[in-house]
Amino acid sequence: MNTMWSSTRSTVILPVFKCLVAMCLIISLLVFIESVYMNLVVLYVKLFKRKPEKVYKWEPMQEDMELGHQNYPMVLIQIPMYNERKVFELSIGAACRLVWPSDRLIIQVLDDSTDPSIMELVSIECAKWATKGLNIKYERRDNRNGYKAGALKHAMTHSYVKQCDYLAIFDADFQPEPDYLQRAIPFLIHNPKLALVQARWRFVNADTCLLTRMQEMSLNYHFMAEQESGSTRHAFFGFNGTAGVWRMAAMEEAGGWKDRTTVEDMDLAVRVGLLDWKFVFINDLEVKSELPSQFKAFRFQQHRWSCGPANLFRKMIMEIVHNKRVKIWKKFYLIYSFFFLRKVLVHFFTFFFYCVILPTSVFLPEINIPIWLTMYVPSVIALLGVIATPRSFYLVIFWVLFENVMAMHRTKGTLIGLFEGVRVNEWVVTEKVGDALKTELLPKPRNGLLQRINSKELMMALYLLSCAFYDLSFGNGFLYIFLFMQAIAFFTSGVGFVGT
Repeated sequence: MNTMWSSTRSTVILPVFKCLVAMCLIISLLVFIESVYMNLVVLYVKLFKRKPEKVYKWEPMQEDMELGHQNYPMVLIQIPMYNERKVFELSIGAACRLVWPSDRLIIQVLDDSTDPSIMELVSIECAKWATKGLNIKYERRDNRNGYKAGALKHAMTHSYVKQCDYLAIFDADFQPEPDYLQRAIPFLIHNPKLALVQARWRFVNADTCLLTRMQEMSLNYHFMAEQESGSTRHAFFGFNGTAGVWRMAAMEEAGGWKDRTTVEDMDLAVRVGLLDWKFVFINDLEVKSELPSQFKAFRFQQHRWSCGPANLFRKMIMEIVHNKRVKIWKKFYLIYSFFFLRKVLVHFFTFFFYCVILPTSVFLPEINIPIWLTMYVPSVIALLGVIATPRSFYLVIFWVLFENVMAMHRTKGTLIGLFEGVRVNEWVVTEKVGDALKTELLPKPRNGLLQRINSKELMMALYLLSCAFYDLSFGNGFLYIFLFMQAIAFFTSGVGFVGT
């Protein structure tokens, strides 16, 4: 048995493991180059003050003395919601307070709620604003087919929608500032090739707990690096599903909303981008929003955000390849950078290298993993990521460990999306609390420990712990320090001790 094991180890296990390490070396370099490149683009924007107002024509809205409000285009506001008891007043109120002529604005509240009491409250709220002169429509449908995409698609069938030139979307927990349309719409008016103006998100509950602080760091990096660099380099990026204004003509040309995946926003953006329309991201145009403060809600959200893009990549890759409207460099950007590297490869690499291959290497001392792969490159990537949230610099280690934990769920979601698994179209609405954290005085009873247990995280914690103890006993380096910390991160998530 000992001879057989030694033979198998030397002829099978070690060569395979060396190949896996070599693949990780290559992927690590690809991720590193992409991260550095995006940050260099952002640095270029900052140094040369390449604000969108300087790149594109922009003039403030002015009322014509003769035409009156006719100088303003018709704008449709869509607010999709589902059982949003705690935030519907905030989102509807914010949309109704937008500074825009009331006769040039139509507000659609797309209520897919299944709770009769919430339906009545939302209907009453819409009626209240209607008495103040707002053209607000309370729209319902008799099913939830297609979830959010289905609601948006159904809403576009109403006859009054054809009057509108532009469409602004705000999810139920988003609250735009009153001057949002005044700042966004002029880009579309004066630049006929622009299809989308995207604002960034500002998080009203980022300081609620460590979970929301971690999310703030990740999303700030997403907006700073991915969205701003994409807007600058290619005039293209993924629509965030909310806090954006679309040109209706571009949407219609691309075929409108589709519910074939759980990322209808990215689906629409890619189809419009393939028609050679341009997008612009406005970094200093912020819309208040809410981060999920409960770990289970965050996990469901991350499943949707990783499964959906992978599934869309599967469905659209040949359409991108055969497209004749855009140049080959943009097709390469879409396939390699936008989809393959950021939406697929990075999740696999993060989880399998830092949580599987690196820990397992302690049992194979013959394998030499370069220190630059385990220390230098990850450190630079982490530092580039935390630049977007300077106030959280001291949390960078917690952020890296937490991102490694979430990489496990993102990898699972990506696999389901690529191979169209059972949960490929699963949509669990992220629960919002609005201002409940500030107004509810009585603490809610905690769920039982067994209900909070996450078995996958606990299994990973046990494996990492065993690797850490083995390295501490028989290893020659200090890898066990990282392994102990990563094991604690998985264990903390495994017992549900994350979030509110």
